[in-house]
This record gives sequence, structure tokens and C-alpha cells, in this order.
Amino acid sequence: MITYNAPIDDMIFLFEKLRDNKHYNEIKKYNEINSNLARDILGQAAKITENLILPLAKAGDDTPCVLENGVVRTPPGYKKVYEKFIQDGWTSLTCDPKYGGQGIPKTISIFFDEMLSSASLSFKLYSELSVGAYNCIFCHGSDSIKKKFLPKIVEGKWSGTMCLTEPICGTDLGLLKTKAIEQKDGTYKLSGQKIFITSGDHDLTENIIHLVLARTPDAPSGTKGISLFLVPKIQVKEDGSLGSKNKVSTGSIESKMGIKGSATCVLNFDESIGYMIGPKNKGLNSMFTMMNLERIVVGIQGLGISEIAYQNALIYAKERKQGKSNNNKTTNGADLIIDHVDIKRSLLNMKSIIEGERALSFWLAQQIEVSLYHSNNKIKQEATDLVSLMTPVVKSLFTEMGMEITSDAMQIFGGYGYTKDQGIEQLYRDNRITPIYEGINAVQSIDLVFRKLFISNGHVIEQYIESIRKEIKKNQSEIKIKPFAEKLNHYLEILVNFTNWIKTNIKEHKDNVSAACNDYLKVLGLVAIAFSWLKVLEVTYKELKNNKKFFENKIETANFFFNRVLPRIDAYYNSAVSGSKYIMNFKFD
Repeated sequence: MITYNAPIDDMIFLFEKLRDNKHYNEIKKYNEINSNLARDILGQAAKITENLILPLAKAGDDTPCVLENGVVRTPPGYKKVYEKFIQDGWTSLTCDPKYGGQGIPKTISIFFDEMLSSASLSFKLYSELSVGAYNCIFCHGSDSIKKKFLPKIVEGKWSGTMCLTEPICGTDLGLLKTKAIEQKDGTYKLSGQKIFITSGDHDLTENIIHLVLARTPDAPSGTKGISLFLVPKIQVKEDGSLGSKNKVSTGSIESKMGIKGSATCVLNFDESIGYMIGPKNKGLNSMFTMMNLERIVVGIQGLGISEIAYQNALIYAKERKQGKSNNNKTTNGADLIIDHVDIKRSLLNMKSIIEGERALSFWLAQQIEVSLYHSNNKIKQEATDLVSLMTPVVKSLFTEMGMEITSDAMQIFGGYGYTKDQGIEQLYRDNRITPIYEGINAVQSIDLVFRKLFISNGHVIEQYIESIRKEIKKNQSEIKIKPFAEKLNHYLEILVNFTNWIKTNIKEHKDNVSAACNDYLKVLGLVAIAFSWLKVLEVTYKELKNNKKFFENKIETANFFFNRVLPRIDAYYNSAVSGSKYIMNFKFD
């Protein structure tokens, strides 16, 4: 059976030693958020994820959601644990105290997101979309809408969804057909069908608040004619109490490869009463508040599932005996498989990627907070641009690495890994959605190269590269860190050359650039992880004597990453700059 221990020591290490963003530390409201509070929150988070939520993963896979008489029933145990979950205040963690939230920064909540993803991604999705809906309404809703809907969402009594996709459109939202007709009282009646709606219906909350993209009759075509509407499952009276059922129905729920405990619904809107959120025809801009943060969280899902897959593969490798290792540890019988070089290589590959990703996500969490709350608008904008640059990287790289890691974890289990008894194959199936939803990874790489690289005329990527150069220069005089800094410098120059190659080709040879997008995202992502590792190493060598075992482990793990993972960049770059002729000149029969 699958086990899980939240990696609190690694998380607290990052929170204590790598909170080095000057602008983040200038946000006054977080002055009292110290290491003791972080440790207490993460300790409580570990208890609920390890003891109550982890068992729900198998329960949800064995007994998926069902649609009965128009209502979705969640798997056994979900309702009881969800009641405990909201009673303990986990849905309110990062929300504004004005609406009942706790105001905890993402530098802590991002670790909780990872824990939840490790324990049960299906269960996590019910509250995850609610937080996304909260963020969207908080940023774009009117004061009356916020007052009416946010407190119950923050409390966890009501949940939220994001309704974009239709049978006719997924990535290309400009094709959507759902209509919204304005009424005399200022409300709208929405009609249409939405598909693949995560947590579209369930029995965990009293109400579900749908955020729906639709068109008004006079809207221009394409994405410029999309508006955003809040459509409650049950209508809400002016005093905040529940009224009559709205005309929203669940047509079906999807039978999926994984995350079976999460209800993925087809929703029908039949003149459903809704309220416009944000300006008319600017709905996609409003929804991006929810989507962009959600994409980062999806990356964290990949990280969380990678962590639990690694933990269980390591346990198994320490118990399973098979064959003779090169060093022949036993005189009679077989050696533990962890003594075989390739098994150890596979485990170190997982570990070095996971710890690097966690450090990168913590760096990004600081940037997000600066982009939202810093008092200086110029500093906020620079942080916003960096977050925009790294969002597709974290979403895509973390989830693809998650596929690699869960696959390798299954491989370590051998034939047992392919059976349901061990539970490792479920992690592979659950993670498989992460490179797909919230914008498939191929589209994320296109978004990165064709849009994000040229924010402020390319200033954002130049700024990021310059920050890495400064870190390298700072560490080149440190004898122990110098080899890592020099390796990163080598691959940073490849990133620079790759970026210049894209700038040269993007106007007249767009097929070349399109064919290189995926490789560029991976190169930037690996450089970003190595940059994070360098910052970790800088602290590690200073703190080595305080916790020798912990920090020597860090150094050895970093050595593996810099020597065995980072060189993948060579292959990505060489493949990309070969151009598109070997692709586009091929004729399929």
C-alpha cells in the first residue's frame, strides 16, 4: 500500500533560508509570518494529509463518483473528511481576512498544495477550484458580489468551478457558443453546454458557484466577444441565504483513466440566472486571473505526485532483493535492488528533480506575492512579468517530469508496479491529466515562446538571465560552489544562444520556432531549476556544520542534477536548431 510522509524539513529549510526576495520581505502584512508559524501550519497540514486524506486516494479510485438522479455522489469517506477539512479552516488559508480568510502567504500555502497533491489529487480538486474562483471574484467582482458570495466560498460551505470548454472548443475559446441574454433587472440568462468541468457537481457543499464564459447577442466574434458570468447552482437571496435551484443540470460525468474520485462533469445551462463579472467582452482577461494561478498549481500537482511516487519507490528499493549487484553486498542470496547502479540512478534522478522543482516553486511563490501586494507599481509589474514567464514552464515541466518520475517508480516496482495491489500505478494514471488540463503542455510552450518571451520587448527574459548571471558571478569565487556555478554558466549561455536563435527566426521562419517551442521550454526550465539549486547550495555550504547529514545529502543530490540531468539541455538545443524541414517536408499518406 502507498504511504506518505510530508517532506516538512525540506519545506521549512526553504522557508527559513531561501526567503531572499528583497521585495517580498518588504510586504508589511507578512512581517509576522515567521518560521514557527510556518512549521505549525505545515505540521497540522501533514497530519490531515497523511492520516485522513491519503486513504481517500484508493477509495476514490476503487469507488469513483456516480451520478444518481441528477446528483453526483462522491466516493466513500469524502464527505466526512471534507467537513473536517473546512472545520479546520484549510479552504480559508490564503484568503483575505475581510471575507473570513487567514491571509497566509503562498510561500506557505504552496507547500500545502504539494502535500494535498501527494495525498489525493482527486480530493484536492474540490477545494482547489474553489480557491481559484475566490481569486477571480476577489479581483474582478463588484463589492456586492464579493459580499454576497465570497464568505461562504472562503468558509468552504460553497465551492467553485471554472466553465470554459465546450464540445466545439477547448484551446480555441473564440469558438464558444454559450449565450447570455441580459434581463431587465441586470442579471443574465445563460444557455449552453460546458464539458470537462472539474467538480462541476458533487455532494460536499451546499452550493456550487460556476464561473462561466459566454457571449452576449451583440458580442464581437472571437475571444474579444467573451464575457464572464457567475452562475450559482442554487440561487442566493440578498441576505445571503439559499433560494430556489437554478437551471443548471449535470448531463453526465466522465469515466476517466485517473482522478476517478474527482467529478468531471458535463453541465447544461438552460436559461440559468447569472451575474456578469468584470467588464463586458473582457471575460477572458478576468478568467485568466483564475487560469494562470491554476496553471502554477497544476505544476505543483505534478511535483506532489512525483514526491509520493519517489518515496514509495525508495521504500520498495530498500526492501526488495533481486540479483547480485556489482559490489556484491551479500555472500548468500540476492542484494537489495537499491544496491544496483541503475536503480540508484533512477532514484537520484527523481530526488534531484523534485528538490530542485520545490526550490523553484518557492522562488516563484515569492514573486507571486510581490506581483499582488507590493506597494511599488513598477516592482509589482516586474514581478508580474516574471510570473507570466515562468507559469508555462512550471505547469509543463513539472507535469512532464511527473510522468517520467511516476513511470520510473513503477519500473522500480517491476511487475508488482503494474498491479493495482501496490497502488503505484494509480499515481501514474492520476498524474496523466496534468500535462493535459489547464492548457495542454504543447500550447504552454507556444505561449511561452510566442508571447511571454517578448513581454516588455523581451525585457523579462533578459532580466531573468541577468539575475542568474549575478548569482553565478557571486559564487564563482567560492571554491566549493564554483564547479556548479561554471556548469550553470555553460548552460545559461546555451539558453542565451537559443533565445537569440528564436528572435532571429520568429519573423520569417515561424515553423522553425514552432518546432522548437517544446525544447526551449525545457531548456529554460532546467536552467531555472539549476538556478534554484545554486541558491540552495549557497546556503547549504554555510549551514553544513549545523546539520551535516541533511546538507551533505543536499550537496550529493545537487551533484547528480548538475552532472546527470542538466546536460539534457545539449540534446534539446541541438534538436531544436535543426529547424522544421525534417518535420514539415514529410508527407503522411
